[in-house]
Amino acid sequence: MVCESNAQLLHAYLDGELDLVRSLEIEEHLKACAGCAQELQSQQTLRKAMRSANLYQRAPRGLEGRIRAGAFVDRRRLDTVDSASDRPVLRRYLLQWVGVAAAVVLAAAFGFRLVSGAHKESSEELLAQEAVASHIRSLQPGHLFDVESTDQHTVKPWFDGKVDFAPPVRDFADQGFPLVGGRLDYLGHRDVAALVYQRRKHVINVFVLPEASADSGGAGAPQSQQSISGYNLIIWRQGGVRFIAVSDLSRDELHQFVQLLNR
Repeated sequence: MVCESNAQLLHAYLDGELDLVRSLEIEEHLKACAGCAQELQSQQTLRKAMRSANLYQRAPRGLEGRIRAGAFVDRRRLDTVDSASDRPVLRRYLLQWVGVAAAVVLAAAFGFRLVSGAHKESSEELLAQEAVASHIRSLQPGHLFDVESTDQHTVKPWFDGKVDFAPPVRDFADQGFPLVGGRLDYLGHRDVAALVYQRRKHVINVFVLPEASADSGGAGAPQSQQSISGYNLIIWRQGGVRFIAVSDLSRDELHQFVQLLNR
């Protein structure tokens, strides 16, 4: 069975869209996961078959001539319109061509919106998959911390010079969500800050990365909530920064924690 958290990463790996770090991680995963290795081999076989198959079809003989004849028939007819009685005919044909042109423009605009919207959705989903994969990897022994401390004044300065922004680091021990450390991670093709919190024996990773666009907003409200491979995620934006909280906590408790971060 293919690992759900790596399903989309396999496609990106096959297309050569992953950075070096992610590619090496996928290659290490393929050595240990027979399901993912088999899925990758199936995708490679399908791609090879598609490239070698004779899918090209020649246009029927005479099609070009019929198209050219149809394109010029209206022009010849319009060239013969030289009387007042034929002016309504000219007007009708002009209106028809304007209508066709408008329909083509609208169809192109609608298609562009669909494609751009699908691309945005797929990139958001890929980022969520990456966050879950990083969370799972951090739970392995020795991967959770680069700096282990409950003191926010120790964790925050540790990121100086390691990322090109200052992550907001706060401790919520009094509310039952103590800060326990932080580390440098990699999401969305860039270095990000990962702040580590705890809720009883549950680990919460909060990935912090600056937004590229200027209209990222600052309301602080969660923008998406989902579950991947049994882990809950909440993604939101605040003050030009994107936050991704991942944990095996219940959705309600994770939402409670995010509300504390947004205060």
